[in-house]
Amino acid sequence: MSNDATAGKRNRLTFFAVIAIFLGGMLVAGALRFSGWQPSGMKNHGELLQPPTDLRDFTPRLDAGGEYAWKPAERRWRVLVAPPPGCGDPCRELARELDLVWRLFGNKADELDILWLGAPPADATRNAATRVLRMDPALRAKLPRVDDPAGIPVYVVDPNGFVILRYAPGFDPGGLRADVAKLLRLM
Repeated sequence: MSNDATAGKRNRLTFFAVIAIFLGGMLVAGALRFSGWQPSGMKNHGELLQPPTDLRDFTPRLDAGGEYAWKPAERRWRVLVAPPPGCGDPCRELARELDLVWRLFGNKADELDILWLGAPPADATRNAATRVLRMDPALRAKLPRVDDPAGIPVYVVDPNGFVILRYAPGFDPGGLRADVAKLLRLM
């Protein structure tokens, strides 16, 4: 064989190798996509609500008086808790965990409100982000699976007033912090 024939054969082999690598990568990506796999950084710890629950029609009333307006222009995220009346130790523990999550945000903590629907226990931990809302049965009824027999679920509400995430009772507070941190970075 001449040098030209050898070079041509080598060029064809190189061409087919590049095509095989390209198509192989596409096939692997397609298989991963359609199998439902997601990178761990793309997964939520809470349950993504599809469709999100719209609370924009509700104007919650603050327990201390006045209204809590959604104010989308402020770009504030909210963690919403709607415990049953007379909640004792579970509410105290949840309030402590939410306070810890809020404190871990540091300078971003000012972009997050913790909304407590109904009166929390008198000795529950509170911070500057805690807003106690008057109990509104209609608002509470809009929250997906709010009366969970396993305990108290927690919700994340976007700046516009849509409930987008639900955390089942007994959730890991670190997961809530991670999800809200991702959301705060979007703003």
